[in-house]
Amino acid sequence: MHPDVRVAQAGPVDLDTVTTLFLGYLDFYEAPADRAEARQFLSDRMTRGESTVLLARIGAQAAGFTQLYPSFSSVRRAPIWVLNDLFVDPAFRGRGVGRTLLRTAADLAEQNGVVRIELSTDESNSTAQALYESEGYRTGFPVRHYLRRIGA
Repeated sequence: MHPDVRVAQAGPVDLDTVTTLFLGYLDFYEAPADRAEARQFLSDRMTRGESTVLLARIGAQAAGFTQLYPSFSSVRRAPIWVLNDLFVDPAFRGRGVGRTLLRTAADLAEQNGVVRIELSTDESNSTAQALYESEGYRTGFPVRHYLRRIGA
């Protein structure tokens, strides 16, 4: 892991900081959002134990975050995590923040008996794909993922 990057699990005291990063993430994906709604979404996930948020800092500055959602593998009869969000502030890209977040997530998963981390990214996001692949994530397992959008 990069020595300048510190990662810790975010708590209520970090909510405003994580919200700012989350809004950057939503903006990257051109998803409309307002601060109050984004903050409430994160607060609900964190206080209900519905996600684990890891916050990366370089010095005192927030540099990025990742959000992991718990799920289960019926076949393995074990917990898995879905890494749904990973965002690095553009000012900190290329400094090992994303890599450190991924490694910290993997270490935390192992400590918690999680057998797999799943993630997806836009087909066009070659930078993220290269990072994920360099950290051992693979596509093309003998399963095909489908999704169906519900509602609007």
